[in-house]
Amino acid sequence: QVQLVESGGGLVQPGGSLRLSCAASVSIRSIYGMGWYRQAPDKEREWVATITAGGSTAYADSVKGRFTISRDSAKNTVSLRMSNLKPEDTAVYYCSADMGTVYWGQGTQVTVSS
Repeated sequence: QVQLVESGGGLVQPGGSLRLSCAASVSIRSIYGMGWYRQAPDKEREWVATITAGGSTAYADSVKGRFTISRDSAKNTVSLRMSNLKPEDTAVYYCSADMGTVYWGQGTQVTVSS
């Protein structure tokens, strides 16, 4: 069983930045892929970004160039740096860990509004 705890969400103005963090209860060296997803009101959950144990990253087209995913194996955390935020980025952001079974965090709200 893996527990994931997200933090760092909040209210930000358009064009602003936020950094989300996800703390894992196990060594992330044992996790093949960790990622971020988001779910806006009345929409399905969508993939945002992924980072593998080897450090390879991938991003959804909607966030490419604005979001950066990273991992700190010493702290067992994965972060998502979000910049140039837009109102359409408003959603609950979820951390995920793929160990054959996919584990999810509880989510953190990000609201982009003036």
